[in-house]
Amino acid sequence: MPTALWITGTSMCALRQEELPVGNNLVEVETLFSGISRGTESLVFQGAVPETEHERMRGPHQSGDFPHPVKYGYANVGRIASGPRTGEIAFSLFPHQDRFAVPDADLTTLPVDLPPARAVLAANMETALNIVWDARAAPGDRVAVIGAGVVGALCAWLCSRIPGTEVTLVDVNPARKVIAGRLCVAFASQPAGNCDVAIHASASAAGLQTALDCAGREGRIVEASWYGDKRVDLALGASFHAGRLKLVSSQVGSIPTERAPRWNFRRRLAKALDLLASDDALDALISGTSPFAKLDRDYAKILADPATLCHRISYAPTVEGP
Repeated sequence: MPTALWITGTSMCALRQEELPVGNNLVEVETLFSGISRGTESLVFQGAVPETEHERMRGPHQSGDFPHPVKYGYANVGRIASGPRTGEIAFSLFPHQDRFAVPDADLTTLPVDLPPARAVLAANMETALNIVWDARAAPGDRVAVIGAGVVGALCAWLCSRIPGTEVTLVDVNPARKVIAGRLCVAFASQPAGNCDVAIHASASAAGLQTALDCAGREGRIVEASWYGDKRVDLALGASFHAGRLKLVSSQVGSIPTERAPRWNFRRRLAKALDLLASDDALDALISGTSPFAKLDRDYAKILADPATLCHRISYAPTVEGP
């Protein structure tokens, strides 16, 4: 029987066995790797998803309901085990589970040059791509990205590939300078001023205030963090109004309006996978690997560790990671 990780209570989890659903339109998948998205999964683990967001925050293949018990996650890489694509390696937005069945349309085959072990970053890359679209960064812009977690680092990496941009990845943790170096972007503990674009991804009030403070007149600030049930206090009495700053939110559940006529979720995910295949340096965003068999014992420690970026869960030791 398949085994899955369930959040069973506030800061509690367990591995549970469950029946594999059957149906003519379902394809079986054997998981190779899944990825822990520390920010969102921490809020779910802590039972901090606001009641008003219970429906909007449902994962595509979530079981149970918030706050708990709930089976949650959205970064799964597996080998298709039935149907016409048997043997292909595919990404899906499925929780941490060793074997499952979903409609074939919910599986996106990896590019041949993308290592399966890196593909756990696909959902994060989708999020970062959406954020950069919302930021409208353009050639020559001065861009500050506040928060050097996985999503912030990916945003900085994407922006740095726009010709002529001056991109700085900002974090109060000096150890994140190593990550910036691996991605070939500048690093600072505080950003320079007069930025054209500031992207905030630290999930803290102080970080958002830093983003507001570093934006130049009529600059664009993109709030990429999700705070759950936490309130945020900001000082908006200084240059916010006089500087005509633009504060916009970005959320991966919707494609920006100006792109929606041409882009859908499938096209966006395919592009995210292509981007992941383009640079081996992105392996630096995977901060550790541990076996699925111990996930119920390790999960709390992984989420609590401030050094965690994307933590990879291994189900098939025969598949080599980077």
